[in-house]
Amino acid sequence: MISVLIPVYNSENYIAEAIESVLRQTYQDFEIIVVDDGSTDNTRQVIESFGEKVQYHYQKNYGAGVARNKCIALSRGDFLAFLDADDVWSKNKLELQMQEFEADNSLEAVFGMVENVKQKDWEQRVFQTNAPVENLFKGFTQTTMLIKRESFLRVGMFPEENTIGEFVDWLLRAKEANLQMKLLPELFLWRRIHDSNLGIKHRSKVNDYIKIIKKSIDRRRINQSK
Repeated sequence: MISVLIPVYNSENYIAEAIESVLRQTYQDFEIIVVDDGSTDNTRQVIESFGEKVQYHYQKNYGAGVARNKCIALSRGDFLAFLDADDVWSKNKLELQMQEFEADNSLEAVFGMVENVKQKDWEQRVFQTNAPVENLFKGFTQTTMLIKRESFLRVGMFPEENTIGEFVDWLLRAKEANLQMKLLPELFLWRRIHDSNLGIKHRSKVNDYIKIIKKSIDRRRINQSK
């Protein structure tokens, strides 16, 4: 089983579309867990309209890293998949990734391609599988990743002290741990670009990325000295 994990904060306008993109997957052995990180809008009502198809959990506003880790703690799946509340998956994402795991047991994580779509172009572009190749970029992000649970835990949980960049920190640690990863050429995710994106809202927190990279360099130096 796959645990689909969605942290959410004040996303009443987007979360339904994200959940629907999971429910329409061609691979159907999954659970959906949503952790609401202190929303003050109608996010809860939108999620609860899906009934038993979605497990909803509310917490105070602690940040994305805490919310993602809470999702993991509540999950039961052998595989973990992450989706942000304002993005959507292609319908065959999970199926194609599971095929890769079945074909190669040494694989630990599988990623795919992403298309960035501005909000004004969203209805026109989303679910259009004929996206020009030049519009796609390598999706080494949590939102395209499907990973074995044991492999995720081998790397460790997301850091909780940063406002942004928790996956950058995790991915650097995964590379240091020689995680066996594969990137597929298929389009797996449409990423919605709007003024409420965390990266846009918290541009001033760029120092978080600097701290993350410095921590990775320090770890590599320590390991090389052993």
